[in-house]
Amino acid sequence: MTGSALIKLRPWQQAAVAVGSAMGALFDPRRADLIAALGETTGKPAFERVLERMKRSPEGRAVLLERPRVISANVGHAWDLPENTFGAAYARFMGSRNFSPDDRPPVRFMDTDELAYVAMRAREVHDFWHTLFGLPTNLIGESALKVIEFEQMHLPMCLLSVVGGTSRFNQKQRSLFFQHYFPWAVKAGFQCTDLMCVFYEQHFHEDLEDVQRKWGIIPAPVAPK
Repeated sequence: MTGSALIKLRPWQQAAVAVGSAMGALFDPRRADLIAALGETTGKPAFERVLERMKRSPEGRAVLLERPRVISANVGHAWDLPENTFGAAYARFMGSRNFSPDDRPPVRFMDTDELAYVAMRAREVHDFWHTLFGLPTNLIGESALKVIEFEQMHLPMCLLSVVGGTSRFNQKQRSLFFQHYFPWAVKAGFQCTDLMCVFYEQHFHEDLEDVQRKWGIIPAPVAPK
């Protein structure tokens, strides 16, 4: 389901991969594979809690049962949906940045297929969250979304990413982030529904503003000029 064979690590191996991935990602934040490995090796308890919440939610259970994958073959129809829909907004987000849903690295360091799917799902819905919250993919936007992801999943990697991202801000970016985006992200991540329990693909045809209201989404603030 995750696209590759799982590698079960002993605790010392897990720690070694986590430290190596953290150091590598610090030197080159564009290395998605290192960031993914860091998230997996430090996030198992958090993913276990997400899995239990999904099992308690009717929609979350449906996701676990069907195990949808956010890949081109499954979400390509979003490009043909009416302009006002959530699916069309997602298609615009991806198309305007020349992103492909097929570019996510596979999950490797999880103990079970079920946990591996949850980790993969968290990785693949990232762009849905960008669309719903109206966040750009620049350093500020990604850091703000990591705050929301931490509020939702309590993954250590999200917190580390915020620290790493904000350390690369210039003074203007730092002021903008902490005055406007950070307090909004804390509130937005806390107030919205449990986003890992949403079967997004079944809501592509619905109006974007309707699903934002239904899921308690507070769109990102407009940055002051």
